[in-house]
Amino acid sequence: MHNAAFAELGMNRVYMPMEVSDIEQGIVGLRALGFRGVSVTVPHKEAVIPFLDEIDPVAEKIGAVNTLVFQKGKDGRVILRGLNTDWLGANTALAEKVNLSQSRVLVIGAGGSAKAVGFGLVQAGAEVIISNRTVKTGKALADWLDCTFVPLEEITDVSADVLINTTSVGMEPNNEGIVVPPSLLPGFSVVMDIVYAPLETRLLREAKAAGCQTIDGLAMLLYQGAAQFKIWTGAIPPQLIMRSALEEELRRRAVA
Repeated sequence: MHNAAFAELGMNRVYMPMEVSDIEQGIVGLRALGFRGVSVTVPHKEAVIPFLDEIDPVAEKIGAVNTLVFQKGKDGRVILRGLNTDWLGANTALAEKVNLSQSRVLVIGAGGSAKAVGFGLVQAGAEVIISNRTVKTGKALADWLDCTFVPLEEITDVSADVLINTTSVGMEPNNEGIVVPPSLLPGFSVVMDIVYAPLETRLLREAKAAGCQTIDGLAMLLYQGAAQFKIWTGAIPPQLIMRSALEEELRRRAVA
């Protein structure tokens, strides 16, 4: 996605995967090598925070960082700043289908992704309901967001415009997993799944058959990545090129 964008805009930059076991030493290495920006993936989104010089207020509130940017300060020292674009990715994808400020949204899950998605929804003015199999973690997230919690086995009583799955249910290799009974899906106008492998999960297939509008996990991945690209480069991200690159990579992996 990022390399395709660099190529499209003629930027002499490269994006590459790096496995890090020691966060502190990893940051030292990145500084020394002159990196401009970094994506942070699980399980490091929280662990990296103590090693930042600055953290964006939104990322600090969410308690997780997925984007790092190295910037030179006035004294010439390199400042490492952490941000979170996950919530922007989710909001942008959803806003293409619904008016968030007038929507009631049921979020399934209570992990880091649910926290970022829920935060973005609340900021946009949506009415949020959290549902989770483990009551303790679900209630904790609902309390943090100041919204309603409903145990997963009781969601038959919930009425909402949008359903979002933030769990890994339905992810390869367990493609036939589904987070809610298909019989409930006709009650939602829009169903979103943050899983992107497979691109069309069973949840999305069933939702489409039930007449719902659907949003696949690639949309959130694309938009959070586009926000990262703009932070790192200051340039307008070529989103069509980036989405095409993501789709091509998924096709390549499916064949492999």
